[in-house]
Amino acid sequence: MGKKKQKTEVDVVLIGGGIMSATLGTLINELNPDINIEILERLDVVAAESSDAWNNAGTGHSALCELNYTPEQPDGSVKIDKAIKIAEQFEVSKQFWSYLVEKGVIANPEQFIRQVPHLSAVFGEKDVNFLKNRFEMLTKENLFKGMEYTEEKSLLKEWIPLMMEGRDPNEPIAATKMEIGTDVNFGVLTQDLINHLDKKGNIKLSLNQEVKDIEREDDGRWEVEVKDLKTGEKREIIAKFVFIGAGGHSLLLLEKSGIPEAKGYGGFPVGGQWLRCTNEEIINQHYAKVYGKASVGAPPMSVPHLDTRYIDGKQALLFGPYAGFSTKFLKKGSYFDLPASIKLSNIKPMLSAGLDNLPLTKYLITEVMKKPKDKLDSLKQFMPTAKLEDWAIEKAGQRVQVIKKDPKHGGILEFGTEVVSSADGSIAALLGASPGASTSVAIMIQLLKKCFPERAKSDEYRKKLREMIPSWGKSLNDDPQLCAYTREKTHTVLKLK
Repeated sequence: MGKKKQKTEVDVVLIGGGIMSATLGTLINELNPDINIEILERLDVVAAESSDAWNNAGTGHSALCELNYTPEQPDGSVKIDKAIKIAEQFEVSKQFWSYLVEKGVIANPEQFIRQVPHLSAVFGEKDVNFLKNRFEMLTKENLFKGMEYTEEKSLLKEWIPLMMEGRDPNEPIAATKMEIGTDVNFGVLTQDLINHLDKKGNIKLSLNQEVKDIEREDDGRWEVEVKDLKTGEKREIIAKFVFIGAGGHSLLLLEKSGIPEAKGYGGFPVGGQWLRCTNEEIINQHYAKVYGKASVGAPPMSVPHLDTRYIDGKQALLFGPYAGFSTKFLKKGSYFDLPASIKLSNIKPMLSAGLDNLPLTKYLITEVMKKPKDKLDSLKQFMPTAKLEDWAIEKAGQRVQVIKKDPKHGGILEFGTEVVSSADGSIAALLGASPGASTSVAIMIQLLKKCFPERAKSDEYRKKLREMIPSWGKSLNDDPQLCAYTREKTHTVLKLK
């Protein structure tokens, strides 16, 4: 007879030790401190994949500078509804983080968040006109009050000296600037949140644990089969609720659950690299996150940016990311991830999306083939005086974009984030990438509402939610006083002044 597997029971299993599981676990613990939770992570540390500082943009994505959130329309107008939504969601994140600082869950906010101005910069007459239209549209909205715009070379030299040095004085260039932008180290934030949870008696963090299978029990609960990657032993966890927040691996695990809602979803992996500045003198000349426009055919997460970061407690300067193609769904994943994700239920949407996005595939393969000198040429569009000896290549993280069924095209490629859950709300997975981590609090609150509808309707739940996020249920964009007050308070608590 084979050795009997160890079996344990918990209320909640969180798969993946990244910012999404950390945020959901913290919210659940604040709303109901008695719930038993186990957090499973396949690596030997948390936050080592998508949440790690080197593996994501580190921008507090609030649509202040990211031009892909404000697409230009065929008539020349600029669509801003997505930018407003993302800006609102980031304010929710800041409120929740402020609550955790005031409660003592997070001791030193300056270790994970700092104020770094957010700028958009464009080159050429056509894009200058686009940026001006964008500025005029956004500054009518409360969330974007305080944004500055200039085409004046003298002012641009003050804002972005590295980018103006050696540039053709006749080249049309414009920029917008928001002082209240932030740099966020989601790796540090994740570690803070999970370390806090791990100290609780009813919450357990289990590292080196790979989920091998997820099956529904007859009573509606879920059996999660886990393998210890150090000992090789397998065990089973029975849970009332399962959240799959495993980054690019979420799709593969969602497919194992067998829920009908997962059928038709596919994944398109996109890798990346940074150029990291190694010259301290140059690093200290730039203090901003400057986003440009993506190349034709480039995915949104490849919008070029010259980016002040704080990593390992030290100021850094990155440029990129340079996109690439790999069949891995995680940076530390397998080359068989993409083939393993193809099922009868999603092969048509994946083929249709692939055919519709041949230019993207070609672009990604071209990016992979680029040599360091070619990468430097891209940087020189931002920084004309850049020299190869001042920069080193750093591997970025993997992202898996969502492919879903579409009645017209058969399948479409989505560039946002999407929560997929079972009809009874007992299992849910987060698919997709940007803006992801920055909007994690709002996404996880919506997930709780969807998966625990009765509890979310209770007065006790709503009262606690408003304590954590005072503006919840209200629009900061529609209320100038509330917007100003909320930002003033969160920036004071988070030491962003």
